[in-house]
Amino acid sequence: MIVPVLVVVLVLVNVLGDDDAAGRSGHSGPAQLDGSTAPQREDLPPLPVEVPPVTPEADAACPALMSALPLELAGERSRPVQSDSPFAYAWGDPAVVLVCGVDRPEGWVVGASAIQINGVSWYVDTADPGTTVWTAVDRPVYVEMRLPASVDSAPVTALTTEIAAALERREPDPAG
Repeated sequence: MIVPVLVVVLVLVNVLGDDDAAGRSGHSGPAQLDGSTAPQREDLPPLPVEVPPVTPEADAACPALMSALPLELAGERSRPVQSDSPFAYAWGDPAVVLVCGVDRPEGWVVGASAIQINGVSWYVDTADPGTTVWTAVDRPVYVEMRLPASVDSAPVTALTTEIAAALERREPDPAG
């Protein structure tokens, strides 16, 4: 006769804190957990985002930037987007939208000025009274941020660190 056997395995895990936090070597005991949860995406419907076709340059450069983008930007949580490219991201409502791998801005021509923020050069287009379009013009691909006119440059300034770290600087190339 075969007798069924029930085996129960109990695994206990001790989450250890930082060795240096206790001022001594070895484990300092359980880590202090505050019960807070990581930021989550905003519970909003997907935002339709028009994007240009993905180029080989965008495929090579944009994944590094997209993986570095924060879930919160200037106090706004990220939200889902609906686009034909994986290189679009948005935060808040009204939305701040980032698209990596866009075309050179039409107004970015020889003689047009750029604004330097934390080592990233931006061309700013204010032609649309409802939206300010910031485009990073000194990276291997152009990175566009669309901000509602009611939003200041804080989201752009906040993302310059991620853009500079993820995308190597190149000499700006305005249209002739």
